[in-house]
Amino acid sequence: MSLNNLDSSLAKELEALSSEGRLKPPERIITGIAPAIDKKGPRYLLEGGNREFIRMNSNSYLSLSTHPELIKAADEATHTFGVGPGAVRFIDGTFSYHIELEEKIAAFVKKPAAKIFNSAYTANCGLALSIGSPKTHWIGDQLNHNSIIRAMRIAGVPRENKGIFNHNDMDDLKRCMDEINPDIERVVVIFDGIYSMRGDNAPIEAVQSITAEYTEHFADGVITVVDDSHGIGAYGDSGRGTPEHCGALPDIIIGTFGKAFGVNGGFIAASKTVVEAVRQKADTYIYTNPLSVADCAAAARALDICDSLEGQVILKHLKERTMQFRAGLEQLGRESIPGPHPVVPLMVRDTGKTHRMVNALYDNGVLVVGLTFPVVPRGDESIRFQVNAAHSASDIEYVLEVLENL
Repeated sequence: MSLNNLDSSLAKELEALSSEGRLKPPERIITGIAPAIDKKGPRYLLEGGNREFIRMNSNSYLSLSTHPELIKAADEATHTFGVGPGAVRFIDGTFSYHIELEEKIAAFVKKPAAKIFNSAYTANCGLALSIGSPKTHWIGDQLNHNSIIRAMRIAGVPRENKGIFNHNDMDDLKRCMDEINPDIERVVVIFDGIYSMRGDNAPIEAVQSITAEYTEHFADGVITVVDDSHGIGAYGDSGRGTPEHCGALPDIIIGTFGKAFGVNGGFIAASKTVVEAVRQKADTYIYTNPLSVADCAAAARALDICDSLEGQVILKHLKERTMQFRAGLEQLGRESIPGPHPVVPLMVRDTGKTHRMVNALYDNGVLVVGLTFPVVPRGDESIRFQVNAAHSASDIEYVLEVLENL
């Protein structure tokens, strides 16, 4: 069979994405990393040239992906067990490194148990498949990540069993709670810890307080779930994420090893019973090979570092560079969204200007992400800067100078 007809149809769909402004540009290819030297942090080389770039678009908040201890741990695990597991978890694809990582992340986020996934995306989908039922009502924040939205669709949540509240609007959350059908047996309130396009956090303490008022109205109570992928490791006094920052612990925590911890994979942390239900019912866990032992060993070492004096030094430096950048934007009279997280949006509020600024930053050796209409509403166009621990004070000064001259 020829793909000619399919290719023709897909080409039209891609043309439509382009005309709507939603077609992603070609992917830049990183071909090398120049290590930090003197007052300069690491620089990245892209295919097609020898220019060096500062990455202000990386989720690797603690800059651990090139840490020698993580590389050593991954190398030792690989030499012991090989590069792949050879099977899914329940068919003897579970290695000691998988168990060690699950125990460490559960302890890190202060939960009895955890189950690791290939990504936080598949973890969200797996949770929805595991704890959903015909009499479960789901409530989510308006700005929840695509993985949460997709999880509800995969789990087949009908419209009448779903509520959406305005972003971080606790009065609107109460409205959603009041509108739940009394026949519902279980309510799940799910939200991001850090909203990755804005850098602001969910008011978890307020969510916990409001949902506690309703939990006795339903047979299985009200379960709170946070996806803290952008918070875990990089937020809170000891890097334990948004729950630590807010002083409130949701019932279930979803997170990733692929951002602050610098590796790969995701996890669900909860009670032992919930985690066992996930193991038995989550298709995205059961029917796919697990993380490699290299990923697990490196992630476990990242957790060790985060819990050490070295980790506190790294986190302190990240906070200082974040404060430096935020203060610099304010001094330049640039608009941002306040907060201590290393995701720092620069509000541009114009699509054409955003594109021009992103290109100008690139021309000056700075990699950033521009968010424009129709990805965001008109008037909300912005550039997302992400501060990493590998950035030096001089790096931040340079980026601010570029912005001043634009």
